Amino acid sequence: MARHIFITGGVVSSLGKGLMAASLAALLQARGFKVRIRKFDPYLNVDPGTMSPYQHGEVYVTDDGAETDLDLGHYERFTGVSAHQGDNITSGRIYRDIIAKERRGDYLGATVQVIPHVTDAIKDFAQADTDDLDFVLCEIGGTVGDIEGLPFVEAMRQLRNELGREQSCFVHVTLVPYIAAAGELKTKPTQHSVRELTGLGIQPDVLLCRCERPLPDSERAKIALFCNVRREAVIPALDAPNIYHVPLQYHGEGLDAAVLHHFGMQSPDPDLTRWQDIADRYDHPEGEVTIGVVGKYVGLPDAYKSLNEALVHGGMANRVKVKIRWIDAEIFEQEDSEIAAALEPMHGILVPGGFGERGTEGKIAAVRFARERGVPFFGICLGMQMACVEGARSVGIAKAGSTEFGQTEEPVVGIITEWMSKDGLQKRAEGGDLGGTMRLGAYPALLSPNSKIAAIYGSNQISERHRHRYEVNVAYRDALEGGGLIFSGMSPDGLLPEIVERPEHPFFVGVQFHPELKSKPFDPHPLFSGFIAAALQQARLV
Repeated sequence: MARHIFITGGVVSSLGKGLMAASLAALLQARGFKVRIRKFDPYLNVDPGTMSPYQHGEVYVTDDGAETDLDLGHYERFTGVSAHQGDNITSGRIYRDIIAKERRGDYLGATVQVIPHVTDAIKDFAQADTDDLDFVLCEIGGTVGDIEGLPFVEAMRQLRNELGREQSCFVHVTLVPYIAAAGELKTKPTQHSVRELTGLGIQPDVLLCRCERPLPDSERAKIALFCNVRREAVIPALDAPNIYHVPLQYHGEGLDAAVLHHFGMQSPDPDLTRWQDIADRYDHPEGEVTIGVVGKYVGLPDAYKSLNEALVHGGMANRVKVKIRWIDAEIFEQEDSEIAAALEPMHGILVPGGFGERGTEGKIAAVRFARERGVPFFGICLGMQMACVEGARSVGIAKAGSTEFGQTEEPVVGIITEWMSKDGLQKRAEGGDLGGTMRLGAYPALLSPNSKIAAIYGSNQISERHRHRYEVNVAYRDALEGGGLIFSGMSPDGLLPEIVERPEHPFFVGVQFHPELKSKPFDPHPLFSGFIAAALQQARLV
């Protein structure tokens, strides 16, 4: 039977529960254990698919087409374990399913209540498909005391009683702030947070204390005394130089040892060679490149979280530091002089995905600059579509556009209403629901032999994750290829363009999918490795 580790947070949000869960899982994995991480999100959305990036950050997509919390990206990047539909649950999804059962009469006339119906559904989710695992880590979103999170905390309390202490562990992430006026760290917020959690029936077994300064032994002992945990189970968590140092740092403070002690388990010391190499590559670059990301949501870096990390991974693969310049695409819709001033210092230009018309003309201008100046270019999802619109305009199709932004005489990009998946023909209505109706998850593509993209992948067949409802119109293929923009990757049926490239350009690649979702620090995605390699070459030329 899998052992369960429940991760809660207190005092404030954004303490790093997701990163902590990913790091602990990586440490247990380094000791030889098989792990999986799950996320409980208390909000009433069925999934984050329709939420603004400014509200929730990026939407992370799994191979099987789930739109999930961005923390699942941390989980995959740190463990290499592919997440799936069953690894992220929301209050909205739980209540939707329960109400559907009630309408069908599945409850046989019973009064449907939070306890036991909602809590039972949460417990079923936590325990599903865990027979072949050593540890299941379950992170509860939000902070202890949030009204929407109470059913999840209650379900975990019940599950602790059912599994027993020897099969379950509670790790509570809390804050130990430094008060400059007093010149000391304060433990009271942690004490109150633990008291709140205890009042809900849960006694934490391990405390991870986020702090800006070293936690003195006296304060560590004080927290242990007042919070009723072992002193060795109070783990200081100082800010790390970067997220890839966190597993090493947490191991050094004894986090994985404290968890194993709780379970009465022993294991060989973890093999941390992988993480030591990652830290070394990050800390000791042999060069530097600057990448301009021309996007729509640049005011919130979490909107492009996986993209940011994939660029860092590409830098690690080439042993260079990647400096990212987040550039609002709308500034390029003002004056042409703004384009040159912003992009001339860049060694590479990346146009990421997004939705809606705002900023699209600026993205097209960035594509044109990269094409004309020979600057390495990488377009992802909408970025690829804008590359095709720019390519069409460059060969005389002046009114080329996308139907996503309204009616257009030359629909180089249009809504996709049907496509083939492993489950058969999928159909979508143009005026249908927005949530969960895109082409989602992993789909195969066939690459043209002898193309640049096939050389980058080292294969003529790939599988990548998608999240879009608009596609490049294959009817414009001849016109685009006549202008040098080659369709080098297609869906197996030959109907959906997956990749475009300019063979005569140093690096000009557009992809309909999201390769950033599959990149890992110990296994950088080849497209990002290739893009950064081209940017490095560009840096050497200027």
